[in-house]
Amino acid sequence: MVHAPHQAENEKSRLFRVFGHDVPAPELARGLHLVATPIGNLGDVTLRALQTLAAAATIACEDSRVTRRLLDRYGITTPLLPYHDHNAEAVRPKILALLDSGAAVALVSDAGTPLISDPGFKLVRAAQAAGHTVTAVPGPSAVLAALTASGLPTDGFFFEGFLPPREAARCKRIDELTNVPGSLVFFEAGARITAMLGDLAGRLGDRPAAVCRELTKMHEEIRRGDLAALAQAWRDGAETRGEFVVVVGPPAKGELTKAFDLDRLLTQALATATLKDAVEAVVAATGEKRRVVYQRALALAQGRDDESGRPK
Repeated sequence: MVHAPHQAENEKSRLFRVFGHDVPAPELARGLHLVATPIGNLGDVTLRALQTLAAAATIACEDSRVTRRLLDRYGITTPLLPYHDHNAEAVRPKILALLDSGAAVALVSDAGTPLISDPGFKLVRAAQAAGHTVTAVPGPSAVLAALTASGLPTDGFFFEGFLPPREAARCKRIDELTNVPGSLVFFEAGARITAMLGDLAGRLGDRPAAVCRELTKMHEEIRRGDLAALAQAWRDGAETRGEFVVVVGPPAKGELTKAFDLDRLLTQALATATLKDAVEAVVAATGEKRRVVYQRALALAQGRDDESGRPK
């Protein structure tokens, strides 16, 4: 009987509220649980996510104020532990210590699925290396929401996340993505969306695209068209407030074949010549514009020089 108050308090902490009713959360297995949370509409959370968040010993989150709004909506009182880019090195050992003690820890991001453009990757690797079970609790994803609503091909896609903020680096990265044989998915902030769309149009031509703003929220907006038209719409004053996901269609079949042929010729030329000489040789052989050949040669040369094998 001595432990009854503690037990009652523990049971209460494992409740969550749905449609005005308190629901008990089943006991959660020890380990790290990656919980997807809504990207805007709090009604998109899954029942399993609520059960996990209510039953966890601790919830590691990016911004406790954002996560608290979700927990308050569903009557969840689990303690929060901020874990983000600025404190990850200091907080990660604390989370691992909790896991070592046999606790169940939930990891959430501010919105959507953890590890997608957030610091969770290193924590997952460290937890796995320490022998802890890592479990995914799937749910909302801005990437998939935008891709499926875009009307663009979904059978193959490449998620890039945020492009570099500076124009030169951004254009360089876009050039490196030119030949990806699938739809491209980007995140972008409102302050850079106009410049980003302009650079995409300038480097990728008239590919079809969709700009998704404030997905699942009250002011959700999806605009579809070719990149040039979309870039012009934002230059003309389209709304820049909110969070954006941009989906760009894959290169046309003929365009992709041409690009692969160009890369093959450049790779061969770069093996025995300087970048300048390789460009001149391929321009002479193909009649392609020098600017186009130079951009591809630069991307290939820089990728070749990166010992990690990933474009810089």
